[in-house]
Amino acid sequence: MTKRIKYSVIVAVYNRPKEIEDLLNSISNQKFKDFEVIIVDDGSEKSSREIFQDFRDKINLSYFFIQNQGPALARNFGVTKSSGDWIIFFDSDCTIPENYFFEVEKYISKNDIDFYGGPDMMDESFSYLQKSINYSMTSLITTGGIRGRKKSVDKFLPRSFNMGIKKKSFDAVGGFSDIRQYGEDLDLSYKLIFNGNKSALIYNAKVFHKRRTNLVKFFWQMFKSGKGRHFLNLKYEFTFRVFHLFPTIFIFVFILSQILYIFLEYKIGIYLQFIYLIYFFLIFIDSTLINKNPIIGFFSFITTFIQFLGYGIGYIYGVLSKGQ
Repeated sequence: MTKRIKYSVIVAVYNRPKEIEDLLNSISNQKFKDFEVIIVDDGSEKSSREIFQDFRDKINLSYFFIQNQGPALARNFGVTKSSGDWIIFFDSDCTIPENYFFEVEKYISKNDIDFYGGPDMMDESFSYLQKSINYSMTSLITTGGIRGRKKSVDKFLPRSFNMGIKKKSFDAVGGFSDIRQYGEDLDLSYKLIFNGNKSALIYNAKVFHKRRTNLVKFFWQMFKSGKGRHFLNLKYEFTFRVFHLFPTIFIFVFILSQILYIFLEYKIGIYLQFIYLIYFFLIFIDSTLINKNPIIGFFSFITTFIQFLGYGIGYIYGVLSKGQ
């Protein structure tokens, strides 16, 4: 009788062969070996097949090339080919520390959970811009640490860059919904929670996440997140939180301060601008101290503004389009 595998790692990839190579290299360095890896190439023009050939003798690895369907359905396809008790999803632009599976094993052996997520962090090899984006998306003073920096989170909502689910729980909710543009991972987390499953943050099960490589891509990523946030609030009753509005309010008040000061010459405009100046100065100082580099600190206030701008506009767009 064939021994059942504990974990099935599913990775959907689209036109990222170099990043898949980095991910598989990090997975091959794991000391824990009771897992399989399933790569689903989602109709890429730049195939990852050659990368698969390089690693097939190092780890238990399968590769499937399918017609482009988007990450949600590509991951669902990967699950149909899996044999593990747990399904783990990584984004293709992640790499995995060698203790990852040991940390997961340690936690789930002591805690009765149905799915989990872990934080994403930066690697020293990342560019200044990637480190700045990492700061903007994870800092306590920019996002409140909601992406896994808090060790105590009520009903933690895992994201697809680092997400593990019991196979039976995944199957019970029908897997990922067919959402191509935004929010398919949060949608799955909500489906699991509303179906009675228990989530957890495994704080030490971290991944390195490379982020976007330019500000335009980062803006559109945030736009889709803001748009998706409103869509999810409509789909799942009582999931709205006041902090979902913060980026929109932030951008609205910023624009208002410019109008009040430049066009109407009201003093309140300069007072509001001064508050923004203090906030961005705090970001510069905090990021500089954390990253030990003033250049990253400088980029961090730019990436934070882009983050709020993209998310805020996306949220407004979602409201005006009624989530469509």
